[in-house]
Amino acid sequence: MHVLVTGASGFVGNRLVEVLSVRQGVQVTGAVRRQGVGGNDAVKQVNVGDLSPETDWSEALEEIDVVVHAAARVHVMNDTASDPLTVFRKVNVEGTLNLARQAVAAGVRRFVFISSIKVNGEGTFQGRAYTADDVPAPADPYGVSKMEAEAGLREIAASSGLEVVIIRPVLVYGPGVKANFLNMMRWLDRGIPLPFGAIHNRRSLVALDNLVDLIVVATAHPSAANQTFLVSDGEDLSTTQLLRRMAAALDKRALLLPIPSTLLSVGASVLGKKALSQRLCGSLKVDIEKTRSLLSWIPPVSVDQALKLTASHYMKRDN
Repeated sequence: MHVLVTGASGFVGNRLVEVLSVRQGVQVTGAVRRQGVGGNDAVKQVNVGDLSPETDWSEALEEIDVVVHAAARVHVMNDTASDPLTVFRKVNVEGTLNLARQAVAAGVRRFVFISSIKVNGEGTFQGRAYTADDVPAPADPYGVSKMEAEAGLREIAASSGLEVVIIRPVLVYGPGVKANFLNMMRWLDRGIPLPFGAIHNRRSLVALDNLVDLIVVATAHPSAANQTFLVSDGEDLSTTQLLRRMAAALDKRALLLPIPSTLLSVGASVLGKKALSQRLCGSLKVDIEKTRSLLSWIPPVSVDQALKLTASHYMKRDN
């Protein structure tokens, strides 16, 4: 099997390339914008430039059986584009469908699309969890673009015979994680008191190695064809629990102040940080029973193992 991984120098793509080529012995082509895939001589690297409706994938698709499309214009907290949806559509919808059509023409058998839980929505109520077969309800331009890309891929699959597998990850963490997850580790490492000691939400997360493991399964499992899957670690945590377990992985003591989440939400709204408040205080649970049963898949790495790996990498790189 010969696999093309787009976004091969990214957080997910780089790890996937490593696992496929080194652990699985799979022939891999890594498509990148400008940066290198890494020091792996077994990986063919193709520079394709920016993902767009005009991208020429002919060289990258040579002798490819399976495409894993991890490249995208990613969600950002404070988007400065004047029309974010148009920009997201150009990259995540038109760019993705352009790749899929060229993949069909090149004889590719399967297309694994890394989508987002934002297709389902922004959060769940108490006692509720998103499922893979829920009616989509994206609330921002990024989520809308991923939903539209999924719909376009299903149309291409129906008309061409291309097998499409869609994976919607929740928040991904692991060695090299950035953004809010990295900030939380830094706060805990520095012993900064945090007002998150009384949050009773439930959020699903997925360790990088668990996501990559599922992607590997999705490249070949017969039952994955033309299915949509949600993925998580299989254990939901409150923000308070996550911070305590993250601190333990860092060999630190979490200094968490028991401020009521309602008060935090009000304060965040006043400061214009409503989206951040939703991530810290709101719930977002996913049900991965379909993933488990249809693919006989079990997350291979526990939350605490993944946090320890993440913390170890942080301590080596940031200290």
